Amino acid sequence: MAIAVCGMMDERDIGLKLIKDHIEKRGHQAIVIDFSIGTGAITPSFTADITCDDLSLAGGMTREQVRAGFTKQRDAVTAAMAIGLEAKLSELHRRGSLQGVIAVAGMTGTLIALPALKELPFGLPKVLVSSATALPRYADYYAKYFSLNDITVMHSVIDTVGMNAMLRTLLLNAAGAICGMVEGYEAPVKGSKPPVAITEYGFAEQCAHLVREALEHEFDLVSFHAQGLGDMAVEHQVGQGRFEGLIDLVPSAIGEYILGGNRPSGPDRLENAVNAGIPYVLAPCGFDILSSGPIARKDNGDPLWTSRKLAERKMFLQDSQRVQVRTSAAEMREVAKVVAERLNKHPNRKLVKFLVPTNGFSVPGAPGGPLYEPETDMEFVDELKKQFHHEIEVIELYTHLNSPEFATAIVHTFRDVFALWPGRS
Repeated sequence: MAIAVCGMMDERDIGLKLIKDHIEKRGHQAIVIDFSIGTGAITPSFTADITCDDLSLAGGMTREQVRAGFTKQRDAVTAAMAIGLEAKLSELHRRGSLQGVIAVAGMTGTLIALPALKELPFGLPKVLVSSATALPRYADYYAKYFSLNDITVMHSVIDTVGMNAMLRTLLLNAAGAICGMVEGYEAPVKGSKPPVAITEYGFAEQCAHLVREALEHEFDLVSFHAQGLGDMAVEHQVGQGRFEGLIDLVPSAIGEYILGGNRPSGPDRLENAVNAGIPYVLAPCGFDILSSGPIARKDNGDPLWTSRKLAERKMFLQDSQRVQVRTSAAEMREVAKVVAERLNKHPNRKLVKFLVPTNGFSVPGAPGGPLYEPETDMEFVDELKKQFHHEIEVIELYTHLNSPEFATAIVHTFRDVFALWPGRS
């Protein structure tokens, strides 16, 4: 068992050696992985255990192609090295040889390291020391990795090349961090309760609480905050086979993605539970809302506000940053078609149930709320029923989403569906 130390040895060999030596001083084995692409001026003072040649070949390029392409085909070279690093780390983990990973990187190295760190199992210690992850321009890009896995990031403040007193302190702290995480690590123990994911956010809070309270003695329930990044995370974790069921109270980030709202899920929302064939119970929370803050966008010619004429609609202003606008009937139908198309692909459609509270999909969409429009909600429901395969059941209840009656129906339905699943533990 070892800790992988990853970086560009033709730029950072002194720092990587310092981390390696500290890890070994603490009694751990270190495996140094070099993902140099040929841009550095340093001749490394020691040899990596897994060389940059090994990585490039694993990523589909010869070393000569990497050297020839790093100026004119930088994207392709970076992608190949990222694939190679992911392959080598995954191989070490499959063999049971990996206790943790630490990577030290600038901009290019961060782009190489993140895809590999993203694919390692949740809980395995992983630390990224980077001078680039705090750049606002790339925040959305990095979020697609940080939202999916538990990557610990240490912003370096200074560049991590050469050696000086500040860098030495930083790298020793980083080495101590990965060693401490490894030493304190407890391998996940498969419990007696089947793991089940549940999505929730503030406008479904009471329903989610009641569902969790009723099911927590039977299932190991893991909540995901469905604010966009949490939607990406649940898809990633379900896709990795971590869960035996999904209670998707707030699947509406797929609507935000289609319509251009603030909490988009990315293109694969609703797909991984379908691909896995696991029990899948859904509610429509949030489909009645388009997140479109801050409010300053309204008067600044913002494309979303102008193209969809949001200023003419019902609106719920939580604060200056969070603005919820009522979705239209046409938008509800548009989103329902996509939802049905995706759920229809489930290999066992009898395991899919869509529960609908016909008197309100969310807190602001409930009776007395600023976005209450049950007739518009029904446009979504009618289109859903029209597009669904006949084996997928839509269960309508005349209540609002956060009522005890609706939560109870979710609980009973999930129990029934889970009992039908042949793969249950």
